[in-house]
Amino acid sequence: MFIQGTILTLYIAVIGTTLGFILGYVVGLIQDIKITKEDNIVKIMGLKLIKGIFRIYVEIFRGTPMIVQAMIVYYGLRQSGVELSSAAAGILVTVLNTGAYMAETVRAGINSVDTGQREGALAMGMSPLKTMFFIVLPQAFRNILPEMANTFLTNLKMTSVLNVIAVQELFMAAKTAGANYYKYYEAYLVIAVIYFVLCFVFGRLFLLIEKKMEGKKDYVLAVEYMEAQ
Repeated sequence: MFIQGTILTLYIAVIGTTLGFILGYVVGLIQDIKITKEDNIVKIMGLKLIKGIFRIYVEIFRGTPMIVQAMIVYYGLRQSGVELSSAAAGILVTVLNTGAYMAETVRAGINSVDTGQREGALAMGMSPLKTMFFIVLPQAFRNILPEMANTFLTNLKMTSVLNVIAVQELFMAAKTAGANYYKYYEAYLVIAVIYFVLCFVFGRLFLLIEKKMEGKKDYVLAVEYMEAQ
């Protein structure tokens, strides 16, 4: 029972964080697009509409508890005729919640990159798209990795709220075991240890990845390297 609950907890946290990160990246990138005077009216109106929709999405999911989101998504979809399993609904909620938080993190990560590098790349003839993908995003990713790790660890623990829609994750496993054997204290103590071990192991793993990504201190910026060629 606890093993199955642990596996499902990890599955929801990994899938939810990964897809949520991708969603947040897309939302963050679009939110960071600047509207210029040279843009035509169609592009300007389209961007404003999309940015407005994304802004509403981010504000709603950042401003409401995940437990409420789970109830609304699960029962709302069922009333609309969309049959989703509790686990699938749990993953969907985790993705949407993570995406809302990661969107702001991605924007902050992009803005943390020195604007001189972007301007230098554009001055050398690189297109805005190439500049974003080859100069800005690699550095932004490294900047937001710690927050991404924190988000995963948070999701690992926040899966516990999904028991309200009957997701058979770790907390639900303890709840069921306690009801079956009348050992609530022992059951919750067991999952507390499991949560701690999972967070400790993954926390140390992310720290190791961060150190590996730091690289050498004497690296040459991509723009500087291209200027030297």
